[in-house]
Amino acid sequence: MTNNNRRGFLKTVSMAGLFAVSNPQNLLASSSNNTKRISLSTNDVILFQGDSITDAGRSRTNTECNSSVGLGSGYAYLTACALLCKYADEKLTLFNRGKGGDKIVQLTDRWDADTVSLKPTILSVLVGVNDFWHMLMGTYTGTIDSYSDGFSKLMQKTRAEFPDIKLIIGEPFAIKGVKVVDEKWYPEFDKYRKAARQVADEYNAVFVPYQSVFDKAIKIAPANHWTKDGVHPTIAGNQLMANALLEVFKG
Repeated sequence: MTNNNRRGFLKTVSMAGLFAVSNPQNLLASSSNNTKRISLSTNDVILFQGDSITDAGRSRTNTECNSSVGLGSGYAYLTACALLCKYADEKLTLFNRGKGGDKIVQLTDRWDADTVSLKPTILSVLVGVNDFWHMLMGTYTGTIDSYSDGFSKLMQKTRAEFPDIKLIIGEPFAIKGVKVVDEKWYPEFDKYRKAARQVADEYNAVFVPYQSVFDKAIKIAPANHWTKDGVHPTIAGNQLMANALLEVFKG
């Protein structure tokens, strides 16, 4: 790759999320053949759910919508910034209820309080890395089946509660060679990625292929540029994720 091409790529992935919306020449566009998109409507309530990757240090005491303390410092915040700017006339409401350490079982336990009660019209869910990671560490006895079945039941419950909800399911991802992620993760972790995609297909959700996005990115800059430990993204990795998620929205 020439220096000019390298500089061009880095410029693309480091631009603000708003640029990603209005100029869809980002990593997702070239990493996925998924043609599903979501249209925004006036007064949409958008909820980000998941584990620590979504959590990103959000406040537990000030959980208000459309605020930096309530949204954290990760991809959810960056995505919200772009959407609130580009669609300023749509009166969007954006919440973050990601919680560090969550697996599908914890997400299920708090679903009524942290999801149903907010009455989202658009829901983005990213969960799965802890289901595998904690099992690998011996601190959790869950399996790929408990993850897949639990995720499916959670989406079934959500569809029953909100028949018209627009669902977005993010692909669990892990980057080898950075601290906690090594060869022991693969190929077993691939099953969790596959399961998330199957749940997305089952419930007509848009699937965001984060693993593919990161796999392409590490060909340009080393893995530790995009992720702190192989699981949690850096500020560059969070922008990468936001760019990919923003591609889901039409407009």
